Amino acid sequence: MNAGMPHHANYTRGYFMPPEPCFDWVKKDYIDHAPNWCSVDLRDGNQALVVPMSLDEKIDLFRMLVSIGFKEIEIGFPAASETEFELARILIEQDMIPEDVTIQVLTQAREHIIKKTFEALEGCKTPVIVHVYNSTSVAQREQVFHKDKEQIKHIAITGAKLLKELTESAGRDNYRFEYSPESFTGTEPEYALEVCNAVLDVWKPTPERKAIINLPVTVEMSLPHVYASQVEYISKNLTYRDAVEVSLHPHNDRGTGVACAELGVLAGADRIEGTLFGNGERTGNVDLVTLAMNLFSHGVDPKLDFSDLPSVVELFERVTRMEVNPRSPYSGQLVFAAFSGSHQDAIAKGLKYREEKNPEHWSTPYLPIDPADVGRCYENDVIRINSQSGKGGIGYILEKNYGYVLPPKLREELSYASKDASDHAHKELSPTEVNDIFHETCVNNATTLKLLDFHFTRDSENKAFKAFLTVERGGEEQDAVGNGNGRLDAVCNALSKLSIRAHIATYSEHALETGSDSRAAAYVGIDNEDGTITWGVGEHHDIITASILGLISAVNRQMS
Repeated sequence: MNAGMPHHANYTRGYFMPPEPCFDWVKKDYIDHAPNWCSVDLRDGNQALVVPMSLDEKIDLFRMLVSIGFKEIEIGFPAASETEFELARILIEQDMIPEDVTIQVLTQAREHIIKKTFEALEGCKTPVIVHVYNSTSVAQREQVFHKDKEQIKHIAITGAKLLKELTESAGRDNYRFEYSPESFTGTEPEYALEVCNAVLDVWKPTPERKAIINLPVTVEMSLPHVYASQVEYISKNLTYRDAVEVSLHPHNDRGTGVACAELGVLAGADRIEGTLFGNGERTGNVDLVTLAMNLFSHGVDPKLDFSDLPSVVELFERVTRMEVNPRSPYSGQLVFAAFSGSHQDAIAKGLKYREEKNPEHWSTPYLPIDPADVGRCYENDVIRINSQSGKGGIGYILEKNYGYVLPPKLREELSYASKDASDHAHKELSPTEVNDIFHETCVNNATTLKLLDFHFTRDSENKAFKAFLTVERGGEEQDAVGNGNGRLDAVCNALSKLSIRAHIATYSEHALETGSDSRAAAYVGIDNEDGTITWGVGEHHDIITASILGLISAVNRQMS
């Protein structure tokens, strides 16, 4: 601990282990199905904003949540503000709620707030969850409400009774009830259980019309396994358990909200409340994108569609004025980006391996999921070039964006040129900039020697070629003739007549496009006196011309 920080004895743990922890959840190693999801973006996410969303922005977000696949959406706290009340009225009166979507509203266990909430729901024909809460924690009982356990339980029971009375008097069989012992993580588990069971005794839920008992991590106070043990204790000891959904509402004060949610599901929870990208008060709610995509990465259908995650990010940032962190799992701009040369090389080889040998399974190094599954592209989002990048990344960028299949040694040489350019400019290089460096360095180089014309003849037995070459050198036009076993060999011998040494060490070629008018690329490596190779690249619609241009490019680079 740093000098000057308060001594740890000033802080208490504030959380409670169950009286008889079971730990059956520890025996499970994965979640095999998606929980029921409830988005609280429009309420919990909105109330945490510096500038709360406008009515139109709330409607835009509601529509997006529906399109993603949320079947339960908390639209607000109708008694808290006019905008939240008006949102409920607009959604109901303009029939904007799909038949298979349940709206949820939040209310404190106070009579006038509950009645205002029911006014906001008047005329709703689609399913509704009325979520009532009161705080049960030791800290709240002692410091805020100055009430004992019986008095706090009485508040919960009174609220539960009023919900039931108002629902029955209005003849609303489409309403379901949810109860939260707020600050559950700071409440003795056996007391939280006592309050929850008292509420259930009022509602008497049935399997056909389940109640929801929500266990909020109002403030994250413990390691995730402690919360899971609390959830397991409640889940195993609730009355009416077959008529109850156990719900979780994790916050992220300790940065382990996702872990709390996942372990809580293993411990018996049926449902999760959270927000997109973890928006919410203080450090935020649990991130439903991360939870859903974690399931997806294990081959489990999350029942939410994030196949166009960039569009979800764009709308979220527009209506909330918040920014998704570039390192936010799955959704951040940089989460699939590989700048490191070794990472780029492994990813490029892994993608090639999958394409050729294992297209049905995803096991690519460094990529937990296929970026394309969330609307990201390899060329712009995965392999990115800066001063840390290597030959694998350079080769991948040029092949995927422009069709060039560079020989390994040429990729290595070009990677040094790109790293140097990035280092000096102190910035990332775009694919266009990488391609520009490639062309400026290697392609159709005519700095000293320029090809003007050429043609070939063959002997009567078609065993040898004669090259007739016209070049410009130092502003002077020169002609030369050379014989060889092949066209490039003949050109090399013609150049030797001009006192230009060109011995081909390696050669490859390929088409850049399909079709009769496609361009071709030829990669020519010529020996240097020290045993190294100088590369040149020729590009032309005619492969023979491309080959000679590649040779001339290599010669010019060797002479520079």
